[in-house]
Amino acid sequence: MTMLKATILTGFLGAGKTTLLNNLLLSSDNERVAVIINEYGEVGIDAKLVVETQDDVIELNNGCVCCTVRADLITTIHELLASERPFDRIIIETSGLADPAPVIQSFMLDEILGSRVQLDAIVTVVDARHVAQHLSVEEAKEQISFADVLLLNKIDLAPDGLDGVETRLRSLNPLAKIIRTNSCLVDRDQLLDIGAFDLKNILSIDPDILGDHDHEHDSSIGCLAIREPAPLDPSRLNGWLNGLVQSSGKDLFRMKGVLHFADEPRRYVFHGVHMVLEGRPGRPWSSDEERLNEIVFIGRDLDGQAIRAGFDACLARTAALA
Repeated sequence: MTMLKATILTGFLGAGKTTLLNNLLLSSDNERVAVIINEYGEVGIDAKLVVETQDDVIELNNGCVCCTVRADLITTIHELLASERPFDRIIIETSGLADPAPVIQSFMLDEILGSRVQLDAIVTVVDARHVAQHLSVEEAKEQISFADVLLLNKIDLAPDGLDGVETRLRSLNPLAKIIRTNSCLVDRDQLLDIGAFDLKNILSIDPDILGDHDHEHDSSIGCLAIREPAPLDPSRLNGWLNGLVQSSGKDLFRMKGVLHFADEPRRYVFHGVHMVLEGRPGRPWSSDEERLNEIVFIGRDLDGQAIRAGFDACLARTAALA
């Protein structure tokens, strides 16, 4: 029986995993890919940002595949295999807070996955601009340590050059191949079907990886999700978000959302990592689609009540009353 190959895309919040996933899907002509996207919060944004594709895209939300929804990941792959649909590969995009070790363990210890699926490579995307801040979080270190390929992304934004960044990465993982890139633009042949995963290397990092693992996240890091059908006033939202990153950007690891602006026929997509905000118009709202704001904030010691109040002040109806 031919083994189905699986690639794990990991990396800290905002590093560029979904951008990489889109690039791989756009370059995978005539391939049938099963995509599994895991998000930390209860509102899934990334699946809405994946390019339109004929491939199967499955969301696992409200927890990380390394702990809360780990059983869901195994069940999902079991169901894909049982469906007997003709997939060429599986690509798993983990949450930005996922520890890869329990995910690797699932492939090694589950009897069905072990006999039907070959773990091809763990690809970790690293944000060259913010890596120094992110390495204060244990999950970011683990993601780098277990990688077969380190995709050093946003190299044009690295504040102090890249040699020092690579030295730091090498201190955590001396074996991984490092590829420098912007916007995760890299030849797919450098990431897929490379046969880079080697259990012996993983055991040298974590000799107990095949034992019991109970992963616990930093309790100070939390997630706030907002779903709101009322339209937003764009100028108010822009002012509020800019003020939010000025006051709390150091502790805001990730912001992302799909926005519904008043009298605007298109969705608006925005991303934020610490002090950096960017946005762009998305595809038009379809006639049968609910126009809905869906936003996720992930950070340390979030003041959920203040964030929600700030968001509510940006609603178009609030602006009209003012």
